Amino acid sequence: MENNAFDPKHVKMVLEAALLSSQEPLALPELKRLFDEELPNEALRGVLDELATDWQGRGVELAQLASGWQFRTRTEYQCYLDRLNPQKPPRYSRAVLETLAIIAYRQPATRGDIEDIRGVTVSTNIIRALESRGWIDVVGHREVPGRPALYATTRAFLDDLNLRSLDELPPLDDLGALVESTANGPDALPPAGETGAHEALAPAVDARAPIVEFSQAAAA
Repeated sequence: MENNAFDPKHVKMVLEAALLSSQEPLALPELKRLFDEELPNEALRGVLDELATDWQGRGVELAQLASGWQFRTRTEYQCYLDRLNPQKPPRYSRAVLETLAIIAYRQPATRGDIEDIRGVTVSTNIIRALESRGWIDVVGHREVPGRPALYATTRAFLDDLNLRSLDELPPLDDLGALVESTANGPDALPPAGETGAHEALAPAVDARAPIVEFSQAAAA
């Protein structure tokens, strides 16, 4: 490998092989371990950008996510792949999606913060559902009586939304408007391009199924 470490074409082929064989996103430190010699981050990013360009216009794309780089099926072709494995994705209640939205846009947030916005009690099952999916985690405790847990979204949450950082969440001027719209069911969600709330809260069921069905069922 020593003679080929800085050969962009060779580096690109090695990266392509590693990324295609990995089921999880690979960050730069992991990708650098593929090579005997140290590769500058800037050079590695440049090769990754070229690789992403090479795959444009194909059924699979190389995406940069919060946790690293990963090959993913393009969303528009997922409906065809679903025919090979026709399993229904999980159905998340409006209460779960509202809670997730509040945490995403107001984090870190306590259960009390969420209840103040939603106007109803947040059940333990809702928090557990989001924690078990890996979308939220406890990041600390507020220094008030009872020291309530502070919740924030995770890298997995960003990965499932194909985002690199929270800065890429669509702007939401009025969080109350989102809560009201989700409470009225999926048909009441604003169309794409207005608030972006629909896209922001339609995370992946897994790395290759970026669609979650909205449900009007009450939270467990």
